Amino acid sequence: MPKMKTRRSAAKRYKFTANGKVAYRKQGLRHILTKKSPKRKRNLRKTGILSNTETKRAHKICPYN
Repeated sequence: MPKMKTRRSAAKRYKFTANGKVAYRKQGLRHILTKKSPKRKRNLRKTGILSNTETKRAHKICPYN
């Protein structure tokens, strides 16, 4: 059985932490920023952590990251 290929699109989006959690960049900070409050934009800058069910899915998609 050959090795499983990593989905490159997912590998670029997700970063795996040492504890096995998955960090990602939040959406909504590219354009149309004038109507968003400074607090909202500040919170969008922080990295998000995937939920447990999504974490399992991310580990399947990019197993070697």
